[in-house]
Amino acid sequence: MNSPSILARLGALGIRPSDVDERFVRGGGPGGQKINKTSSTVWLRHIPTGMEVRCQSERLQSDNRERAWHILCDKLEARARAASDEAEQRREKARRQVRQKSRGQKVAMIRMKKHRAKHKATRGRVGDE
Repeated sequence: MNSPSILARLGALGIRPSDVDERFVRGGGPGGQKINKTSSTVWLRHIPTGMEVRCQSERLQSDNRERAWHILCDKLEARARAASDEAEQRREKARRQVRQKSRGQKVAMIRMKKHRAKHKATRGRVGDE
């Protein structure tokens, strides 16, 4: 994991590489004896979040390692984006709740209230007939 791009992405997220548990395990699935004998599958786990990535798409362990780190960075960035989007939505909702109604909204509200009042006025008391 000597790639400067990965280190830069982790630094931008505020994540230390030491927070990630990295293991090399035997793969599974199609591929015959070779996949069952070599530990070319890379398994990464970000300890604070519990997020896991497993990569065995390439034949070489080094390629799988690079790809696994990129996938982990993608997942952590998506998680950070989702958290910031949620905070922005909460701020926007609070702003909408306390803002004044526009002139058009007020006019429409008064019109609906008058319509509703006229409708209710046509009702009579039960037994007054």
